[in-house]
Amino acid sequence: MSELSRRILQRRLELGLSQEELAQRMGYRSKSSITKLEKGVNDIPQSKVEEFAAALETTPAWLMGLENTAFVPSGFEPLPEMVRVPLVGSIACGSPITAEQNIECYIGVPAAWHADFALTCHGSSMAPTICDGDIVCIRCQPEVEQGEIAAVRIGDEATLKHFHRQGDTVMLLADNAAVCPPMIYAGPQLNEIQIEGRAVGFCRGL
Repeated sequence: MSELSRRILQRRLELGLSQEELAQRMGYRSKSSITKLEKGVNDIPQSKVEEFAAALETTPAWLMGLENTAFVPSGFEPLPEMVRVPLVGSIACGSPITAEQNIECYIGVPAAWHADFALTCHGSSMAPTICDGDIVCIRCQPEVEQGEIAAVRIGDEATLKHFHRQGDTVMLLADNAAVCPPMIYAGPQLNEIQIEGRAVGFCRGL
């Protein structure tokens, strides 16, 4: 077993992750790939070291056994402190957004974002700022500033839009108006919407 394989196993156990969970974080179809890597049966390509470090919430240097940062290979940079937040899928009407039945899995995101949960963006209404398939991290808060991107629940659906309030009227604006025209709510319609939080960061290509 190589030092890299040993440290992947060590760090996975420290985080309390199963092989299935690590495989999911890495985008592998099954745990067999993780099993072979931890046993040293398969080598880990250099290009995958950074991905494993992010999935295991550590640095490439630590995974490679380079205790002295002076020996970190050129191009490697320490990763920020990471935390795990729930990735929410479909939202059941009337249930809290992070209710167990809504959670698809947990993902690692920078702790500095102070995110409470994450959503996968569907569609291109917020492109090019947020594209289809991007994972958007949300900080729970009942109010947002004018123009901020908010996660807004409308019935049993969640949408990401720029939030604007003028008196008793709320407007949800997309970046791509050709795809989604302004959504306007006033009077009793305001009871249909609920701010879940503010977008504090996003991950592309996960």
